[in-house]
Amino acid sequence: MSEIHRHGTPMVSRTRFSDAKFRGGFSLIEILVVIAIVAILMALLFPAFTGVQDQAKRTQAKNDIAQIVTAVNAFYAEYGQYPCDAQTGNEGADFFAADDNANNTLFDILRGDPTNGNVQTYNPKAIAFFQPTIAKDPANPRSGIGGNGRLYDPWGSCYRVRMDNNYTGAVENPYSGNAGFNPIRLGVIAWSIGKDLDGAKTETGGADKKTGTCNDDVISWQ
Repeated sequence: MSEIHRHGTPMVSRTRFSDAKFRGGFSLIEILVVIAIVAILMALLFPAFTGVQDQAKRTQAKNDIAQIVTAVNAFYAEYGQYPCDAQTGNEGADFFAADDNANNTLFDILRGDPTNGNVQTYNPKAIAFFQPTIAKDPANPRSGIGGNGRLYDPWGSCYRVRMDNNYTGAVENPYSGNAGFNPIRLGVIAWSIGKDLDGAKTETGGADKKTGTCNDDVISWQ
């Protein structure tokens, strides 16, 4: 029976208060249910998270190649020539920087290090037309200048650059279709071969931009 307060108000018995105490802790079943729910949510959210990451990398690559083109055009405006030797062949022989020393040579010139021999030859004023970031891991570079001096995209592949060093006002399109006209009526173009690390790698004879490994490439002229 409940005790009666001296003013007539019932008091809760100590026995009932004790029975109502919270019993802490989770059962094994409850823990397993929570783990299962978290796992399901992660499985549902992972594709969306990956998609956001991929889009961010594509945006960064697009920004990088726009800066490359801007830097080369600024160099041309300053010196009246492109940062490479002239050539008298056709568009297919235009300057092409890819996974070779032409990539780091080009970016050495555009970065304007006065101690570099190529800078002294092509960029005697040592103007820094381009100031890319240095990759966090120079041995396995992504998004920046690697230990070899080459500029890498967010997926770890060198950016491709083509310049009109036969001075016809056009460069050859590295794709066979769905990437504009051939030749491209620009003095410089740049592109990334994308997440799959494959695409329009070669100087000539590239595949259709919208098919196969070229579909994820990021280009400056579209």
